[in-house]
Amino acid sequence: MTEAKKMEVLEKVKTHGVRFVRLQFTDVNGVLKNVAIPASQVEKALEGDLMFDGSSIEGFARIEESDMYLIPDPDTFAIMPWRPSSGAVARMICDVYTPAKEPFIGDPRSNLKRIIKQAEEMGFIMNAGPECEFFLFNLNEEGVPVIHTHDEAGYFDLAPVDLGEDARRDMVCTLEDMGFEIEASHHEVAPGQHEIDFKYGPALRVADDIVTFKLVVRTIAQRHGLHATFMPKPIVGINGSGMHTHQSLASLDGTNLFYDPHTPDQLSQIARWYMGGIIKHARALTAVTNPTVNSYKRLVPGYEAPVYVAWSEQNRSCLIRVPAKRGASTRIEVRHPDPSCNPYLAMAVMLAAGLDGVKNQIEPPAPVNSNIYHMTQEERDRLGIPSLPGSLAEALQCLEEDQLIKDALGPHIYKKFTEVKWAEWERYCREVHPWEIKEYLRKF
Repeated sequence: MTEAKKMEVLEKVKTHGVRFVRLQFTDVNGVLKNVAIPASQVEKALEGDLMFDGSSIEGFARIEESDMYLIPDPDTFAIMPWRPSSGAVARMICDVYTPAKEPFIGDPRSNLKRIIKQAEEMGFIMNAGPECEFFLFNLNEEGVPVIHTHDEAGYFDLAPVDLGEDARRDMVCTLEDMGFEIEASHHEVAPGQHEIDFKYGPALRVADDIVTFKLVVRTIAQRHGLHATFMPKPIVGINGSGMHTHQSLASLDGTNLFYDPHTPDQLSQIARWYMGGIIKHARALTAVTNPTVNSYKRLVPGYEAPVYVAWSEQNRSCLIRVPAKRGASTRIEVRHPDPSCNPYLAMAVMLAAGLDGVKNQIEPPAPVNSNIYHMTQEERDRLGIPSLPGSLAEALQCLEEDQLIKDALGPHIYKKFTEVKWAEWERYCREVHPWEIKEYLRKF
């Protein structure tokens, strides 16, 4: 961090009358954490002298090695617009460092920076653009969220059918006040489901934007008397929420390397190899991009979520879709991630898989331009189209067998992540669910 950057932050704190700054980071699950410091301590934080107890954070350090430093990224300084302007509150996103002042290998953000550095050493910059979907639910008289959607609207509907329009407008305004460039917002397919899209950009900035986006959406929803959830499949029988992630590689000078005007489809060989890497490692990286038991209730046929490992330019039943735009906008869309993932880890494993494809020139299979949902198992087998994992347990087993994706997480995060996720799976297996009561209580 340069002296000029420090002075810039201190000047903003003074100019905006900031009283508190929240220093934010995520645990291994992607849950946003923070410690609030008064403005008088900001300079100390910028010097890297602020410590916290990492042993209490999921997936971080053991109690005997718990002291950690929070190192703020000055480029993430933003005022929280929903807080009072008198005595303003700001935030900075931080990297976690060890007492030796080295990046902590268990910090998801530092881990993504490690994979980004590998890409840069190959001459690449990853750009990404997520489509973050969420549901708005009502609250009961006690203020507890209930599984009752805020409206019964559908895709691209508007008020008065779309009852979330006012909340969504306030979310967009708040995000813009925090420096986001919002490209679109609309009601999604399912009742009570919404989407707000923000600008495509470098992977680290976009991962930061995702955690900020989720905080803003939930905060503004609460101010409208609603509960916003990024749970992948809260209601059976309707579409779940995804986080389709558009991505491409650029050269270090910013040229889109997925575009080649001289090929029939104007996709470069680098784009094809990148897809080949994603497809090769898809079943393993799904444990990270779809990290909850509930994630796999979304990845079923019939609800616009991908189930099969294939790619296409013409339909959305595949894992990877290639949008029609070309030139600087040439990109692929990886459709299976959901918004319950840790965005730093999800970006890291997708980038690592794509880079493996480029490095080893992994050719993707032929595109599949017919609707895979309508194919029989025999037809899929004949075309060599595998399925994504059908459960968190299957995904974790696939992850265990894929050394490249394990290396993309690093030994610390891999160990902690899988410990947490196997424990989640075991809790789920021990639980007696309402479906079982309904199905079996009278029958047997």
